[in-house]
Amino acid sequence: MTAVDDAAFRELFDAHLADVWRYARRRCTTSADADDVAGETFAVAWRRRADVPPDGGDARLWLLGTARRVLANQRRSQGRQHRLRTRAAGLAAPPPVEAGSHEGGELWRALARLSPEDRDLLIMRAWDELPVQEMAVLLGCTPNAVSLRLHKARRRLADALHRTESAGSRTSPARSRNAEGGLP
Repeated sequence: MTAVDDAAFRELFDAHLADVWRYARRRCTTSADADDVAGETFAVAWRRRADVPPDGGDARLWLLGTARRVLANQRRSQGRQHRLRTRAAGLAAPPPVEAGSHEGGELWRALARLSPEDRDLLIMRAWDELPVQEMAVLLGCTPNAVSLRLHKARRRLADALHRTESAGSRTSPARSRNAEGGLP
């Protein structure tokens, strides 16, 4: 390790910590979990600093891809722990709580009804503001495939919003259209 390595990593950290943390927070149920994901992401970046692309959009995408894998590992670990506790207690497994499902609001309830893949696509596009091309790099597919998946996910979200409204929510149709329209 050299002072140059330390300075370059510090610049990477300062430039992208907020983006990585926000990416994680939108997918975690607590801020503490997002802190853990961001910390683990930068720990991986430190260990693999030779693999991190030079700063710019590529470094950000590399970090977000790493955060995505950290989250996936975390979910798998939580699932294993849950199954083990359930078996040990001899109880039937309740449905798992999805990361990123927040209480309150028709939009969050509708998002919770979607598959994790659909939810992740919509969050990447709307809240992380990733262009389709960057999403394609992050997901390892073509921009056309991302566009098609987004289109289908938006339709499923609209259906879920409609079902949420029909289930007796107090939201006016105009507010639901605004919530749906907020997803580019």
